[in-house]
Amino acid sequence: MFVSAIIAAGGRGRRFGGAVPKQLLTVAGRPILERSVHVFFAHPEIDEVIVALPSELAADPPAYLKHDGKHVRIVTGGERRQDSVSAAFRAVDGRADIVVIHDAARPFATADLVSRTIAAAAASGAALAAIPARDTVKRSDAVSGSNGANRTFVTETLARQQIFLAQTPQAFQRDVLKRALAAAEQAIEATDEAALAERAGYRVEIVAGESTNIKVTTQEDLTIADTIARKAGSLPARTGRAGTGYDLHRLVAGRPLILGGVTIPSSVGALGHSDADVVCHAITDAMLGAVGLGDIGRHFPDSDPQWKGASSLDLLARAVALVAEHGYEVGNVDVTVILEQPKIRDHIGQMRQSIANVLGLDVSRVSVKGKTNEGMDAIGRGEAIAAHAIALLRSKS
Repeated sequence: MFVSAIIAAGGRGRRFGGAVPKQLLTVAGRPILERSVHVFFAHPEIDEVIVALPSELAADPPAYLKHDGKHVRIVTGGERRQDSVSAAFRAVDGRADIVVIHDAARPFATADLVSRTIAAAAASGAALAAIPARDTVKRSDAVSGSNGANRTFVTETLARQQIFLAQTPQAFQRDVLKRALAAAEQAIEATDEAALAERAGYRVEIVAGESTNIKVTTQEDLTIADTIARKAGSLPARTGRAGTGYDLHRLVAGRPLILGGVTIPSSVGALGHSDADVVCHAITDAMLGAVGLGDIGRHFPDSDPQWKGASSLDLLARAVALVAEHGYEVGNVDVTVILEQPKIRDHIGQMRQSIANVLGLDVSRVSVKGKTNEGMDAIGRGEAIAAHAIALLRSKS
């Protein structure tokens, strides 16, 4: 079963107010939109993600909307929610059996809720997450008073047991959603796709929603969302992420030996497209890996002439910026250099300080160690140098 996910993020949050679209506001240090797409990027049943954004964002989307493991499409949304969803639906892969729609302003939907909604749609054609009303629900009418002011009176008390408060995700078999959206093109206004499906004659199954799956609509909602996010279990990434890195280069005459940005006196140096600093390269790989951004070759390929002879400290600084865009900062790094000759013991202090300056850390959070291969293999014969690194990242919240 091929499942496509649509993230409705085309609105500008006029009810919320402010110059920045609400989906870009941060909750406990991470943008609402990033939190909303996270569950779909990580979900094993989701095959592609289509994000509808305002035109200015669609032209230059945030870096966190890129994902190695999922096919991601960015489309320009419309004035109304249903316009944005329609634009996204037109970009859905032709193989899609089920289409899941989720509000970008709901940052706390769980993978379990997504799975249950998909399963219900597969069985019934259409499904939505919803929670039962907890309070008594009244229907009202406004009545004009003698002084011209409107007064509101109860006209009916509704059966609370039959009242549900709709959430997202909502999921539909592809043909069901196609017909529902076609109804919207006939000047029908609706606040969600489930209502369009109802109008098109389909029964919509209710899936038990989640009380924490709130929609951020007002400033008060933002405060509540911040509280939810700061409690344990909001997102696994809040506890930190670790990544490992490795780099290996041949040693040749006529090249400088640069480690951690420090030039080490040596008759040979590492051969590479940049300055071939194995220490910085290993740390860079560890950082990128911790946030799922691939490796150094993806971002700074040796086929690109702009990186020829580049300072690896500069590449490391660029990696720090990429990590920061994803809401993380470096907590500490530990590097092991494997080199037969020369000994690096006397240069370790300078290397640690150089790396710490780029990472924005106290030098106590940077460790560099030197080892040999006891004369074994290419490294032991003095033909190569290698480095292993581990980086611990923490959320910036």
